Amino acid sequence: MKNNQLFCLFFFLLAVSVSNAQQDTLSVQTEKITEEQEKDYEPYNALAPSKAAFYSAILPGLGQAYNGSYWKIPIAYGGLATGIYFYLENDKQYDRYRDAYKDRLAGRTDEFQGRISDDGLRRAQEFYQKNKEISILVTVGVYILNIVDANVEAHLRQFNVDEDLSLRPNLDFDALSGKTNYGLTLNFNF
Repeated sequence: MKNNQLFCLFFFLLAVSVSNAQQDTLSVQTEKITEEQEKDYEPYNALAPSKAAFYSAILPGLGQAYNGSYWKIPIAYGGLATGIYFYLENDKQYDRYRDAYKDRLAGRTDEFQGRISDDGLRRAQEFYQKNKEISILVTVGVYILNIVDANVEAHLRQFNVDEDLSLRPNLDFDALSGKTNYGLTLNFNF
């Protein structure tokens, strides 16, 4: 049984190596570029990523418009608007509790009289101050993410992804020694 399997494997490898030996290794394959492929071709623009990042830094969303990703512009403005909204809301609440605490220290009545202690007013101020700072960080993070997104997308737009992504196994026949070489190669065609 084992001899049969070895014989079949040997016969298969022999057939593949003989068929491979018949190939002309000096032949040059040329591809004709059709008019449709020529229209899709754009030369590499090394400044496109930095230009997109610059546009996004000047006006958020402008780099996405430069790249043609118009659907990302509302996301960028939504993220920035959300961060700004929460900053303003937390600032308003911080001022409210700070003014109540100042009134209480001055001996005047405040809107939280009898409901919140002095320590509670201080903790509320710290809570809203921390939330204000987080809102600023989120807003700056969305702004930076907007710039990075425009830059990365401009880089990836210039990356050529060909439809011909195929794997072609091949056995290499050494013409000098007459032996078949086994191995794995990775070939890129430009």
